[in-house]
Amino acid sequence: MKETCTCSFEFKQNIREINFSGLKIGGDKSFFFLKENGNKSKPVFVLELNIFKPEKSSHIVKDVYSQFFDNKIEFVKQAQNSDCDILGLKFNIENIGQVNEACLLLKDLLPHIRKPLMIRGVNISDLDKILIPELMKTLDRECIIAFANEYTYKEITPLAIKGNHILVIRTPIDVNKLKEMNLLTSKMGLDLNKILIDTDMGGLGYGLEYGYSIMERVKIAGFNGNEILNMPMIAFSSEESLKTKEASSENLNGSFGDFKTRTKMIEVVTASSVISAGVNVVVLNHPESIHILKGLVG
Repeated sequence: MKETCTCSFEFKQNIREINFSGLKIGGDKSFFFLKENGNKSKPVFVLELNIFKPEKSSHIVKDVYSQFFDNKIEFVKQAQNSDCDILGLKFNIENIGQVNEACLLLKDLLPHIRKPLMIRGVNISDLDKILIPELMKTLDRECIIAFANEYTYKEITPLAIKGNHILVIRTPIDVNKLKEMNLLTSKMGLDLNKILIDTDMGGLGYGLEYGYSIMERVKIAGFNGNEILNMPMIAFSSEESLKTKEASSENLNGSFGDFKTRTKMIEVVTASSVISAGVNVVVLNHPESIHILKGLVG
């Protein structure tokens, strides 16, 4: 006789639900995609473009879009033909002198963007505390702003509140720091329903495993009644995974397989892992990865 195991998980509360430009983000009742109850919300996918300097993109992105790099408007139009739910623009400037140029580029692109929009800085705090507020002043719609951290939140949060934007708050794989940042920004007036949690993460191996475990801890705390940790989560799954030597170097022996196929699969495997950890918004670099993952989650 075939034995059947049934598992029951009862949580105190749901994950907060954010409605962003018609998209439902969060609202999970459990970790699991259950056919009967649909207790886990489906993740939404961001296709992120290095819009200021596209040539800094991964080799797999260049294979798809390099012919559009010299025409940023066409680049954006082509990217929007993908399966992405949200278009992400990373303004990967190199110095403060390029802030005004980045804002002018955003102003030129906005009329051509028809999908929900996420804008992102450089991930260098001294640049982001100047760049991101100026980009927000240029916006003409509600956006996801990525991201504020312990060094930049004082400059970024007030304009996120003023523009009614959703703010990504990044903390370096540290649950206590995450609680602190959510409290600090909420005391400045940021609605807790306008926060996406970014716990940060590593690429492959131990870095991914450790990042995954922190995501799980945050999600379980949110389900179990912690009002400061029950926001939807976002993961920039390509950011670290595509930096790894396995995803960026052709100089590996044949046992590693085809270089381009390997790179794509590293992005997909990393993203599927964070989805399993409970992430609600997944940021990717390659349009094919989004198509594959949407097929996996149904």
